[in-house]
Amino acid sequence: MPSIKETLQSATDDVTPYLDYIASYEREFKKWEGRVEKILKRYRDDQRSTNSGQKFNILWSNVQTLKAATFARLPKPDVSRRFSDQDQVGRVAALILERALDYEITHYNDYRDTLAQSLSDRFLGGRGTAWVRYEPKFTPLPNGMDYDGDQVTEDVHPEGEQEAQGEMLDYECAPVDYVHWKDFGHSVARTWEEVTCVWRKVYMSRTALIERFGEEIGNIVPLDASPDDSQSKLRGLPERNDKRALIFEIWDKNTSKAYWLSKSLGKIIDEKDDPLELEGFFPCPRPLFATITNETLVPIPDFSLYQDQANELDLLAERIDGLIKSLKVMGVYDAGTKEIGRLFTEAESGSLIPVTNWSAFSEKNGLKGSLDLVDIRPIAEALNYCYTAMGQVKQQIYDITGISDIVRGQSVASETATAQQIKGQYASLRLKSYQDEVVRFATYMIQLKAQIICKHFDPQTIKQISSADQLNDADKQVIPQALQMLSNAPMRTFRIEISSDSMVMADESQEKQDRMEFLSATGGFIEKAAQAGQSAPELVPLIMDMLKFGVTAFKVGKTLEGEIDQTAEQMKQVMAQKQQQPPQPSPEQIKAQQDQQAAQMKQQQDQQKFIADKARFEADQQIAQFDMQMQQQKLQLENQRSIAEAQLAQARLEFEKWKVQLENETRIIVAEMSAKTIMSKQKDNADDIAVNDEMSES
Repeated sequence: MPSIKETLQSATDDVTPYLDYIASYEREFKKWEGRVEKILKRYRDDQRSTNSGQKFNILWSNVQTLKAATFARLPKPDVSRRFSDQDQVGRVAALILERALDYEITHYNDYRDTLAQSLSDRFLGGRGTAWVRYEPKFTPLPNGMDYDGDQVTEDVHPEGEQEAQGEMLDYECAPVDYVHWKDFGHSVARTWEEVTCVWRKVYMSRTALIERFGEEIGNIVPLDASPDDSQSKLRGLPERNDKRALIFEIWDKNTSKAYWLSKSLGKIIDEKDDPLELEGFFPCPRPLFATITNETLVPIPDFSLYQDQANELDLLAERIDGLIKSLKVMGVYDAGTKEIGRLFTEAESGSLIPVTNWSAFSEKNGLKGSLDLVDIRPIAEALNYCYTAMGQVKQQIYDITGISDIVRGQSVASETATAQQIKGQYASLRLKSYQDEVVRFATYMIQLKAQIICKHFDPQTIKQISSADQLNDADKQVIPQALQMLSNAPMRTFRIEISSDSMVMADESQEKQDRMEFLSATGGFIEKAAQAGQSAPELVPLIMDMLKFGVTAFKVGKTLEGEIDQTAEQMKQVMAQKQQQPPQPSPEQIKAQQDQQAAQMKQQQDQQKFIADKARFEADQQIAQFDMQMQQQKLQLENQRSIAEAQLAQARLEFEKWKVQLENETRIIVAEMSAKTIMSKQKDNADDIAVNDEMSES
């Protein structure tokens, strides 16, 4: 088996075409790179240190305005089936992929940062570039555990990282790297479609070299480059001490291989066969170009188209600065009247300065005769002309760049809402082309991410980042089939797009209006469709297809599409069951059946009426008998009441007699007792008298 050095020696002939590619590109784009350096200096205002004159940085203003007008928020990916057939598996697969892309965009900051940096390069140098890659992360397995998950391909990582034994997949992502405008290159061509080879410069430390290419190769690649070398030379700064190795990552479409080349060694140190298996092979989108022609891909920066006007603005700004400095009160006065000098240095508002010889001062015609001021009216007029000229030059720049088409919130109170809307639509025609280019660039990056997710991500990872477990029960049943569909040529099956409106500032009132329009249109259609379905049930499948056609035109319709499909399927089953039933009778049969039913109903009504009359008669008899019984019971109660009252009166009479008798007997007893008491006292008195008499006699 040949050693690493022998392999590198045999690869010397293979590197020659790519060194020629790089040399041709550097010759072709050398002038453009120098122009971009000057534009960046002007944008950063680096020239102010060498030239202290007044400047008007219209470049900075224009770039900031266009960046805000084309990219104000993260885009929202829109994944849909390429053909809107009734396919539950395809619908669920599109929904899972859209959720996974939304997670990749919002959870990581690489997409936002790369898009913003590429946009800055586009509006400054005229070309913004990005690079998409696959990055899995592995963790060691616990002791005694074997990884039995889904197999990860050995070449999933574009830089050659492979799963080591005793490791398991921790997480995986598809980051988008920003590529500096000086670090990107491609084979020289007239149009992007003719490009067969692209590359980017990667600056790697010794540790990164050993980790990526192995210890033997990583130790022989020289560390002799730095991304700031050119900037240090331009600014006159000392070179950095932390040198790194410059590695060219080259993707050749003709050979369908990716190469890693060290220009210092003059050798290819690694190569892989189509690492990412992308549909367009290149891991980068078509660059975000400024002005290009069909003869060359060297872009023309926007500033180059109005640099003459920008120089005029600088000149006018310098003139205005000089005029403003000259716009001050200056003049001469008679040396014999020193009080005039004090008038401009000491006097305050409302104060008076005394004059020593007023008579002589008056003879000289006062201040008019002793003071003469410089006329500043020509300076003020020249200043106004400069301001007017500056406004005209700025308008020329705005007309060239299309910034004048941006509506700045100015309107007339007499204009109607429709007139303002029409003006707003036509006012952004040229700005729309900028927005469309940015959307195309962002869409291609999303599509590259989608291909990497579908081809290289573990199915369990896709389920986790898309929250597939939160789908409804019907959609959960087809998740395995949906994941299988995603792994097979996703760009042929699905349409992945980004709406241009999703990258500019959101109009909440317009969004609410769109929702209300959706509800009104859908509600009106359903109301009319229900009437048509009742009158002609065979039209129900067509009505459901029309409803789906209308609903899916709205963004919210994607979440309702499953419910619509389920409802349509249920309606079709109902229609199938009805078709299996016996045929409907003819109108004559229906009329005969109706007449027969009417006769039966009449007979039943007569029987019910007879039964009701009989029941009413029996009820009347029972009521009469009940009344007689009540009368008899009433008479009996009255007789019993009379007897009871007579008995009560007799009892009262006997009681009164008994009472009188008792009172009389009580009086007799009381009288007898009183008489006995009196007689007993009289006897006692008589005995006492007798005793007394006996005692007196003795």
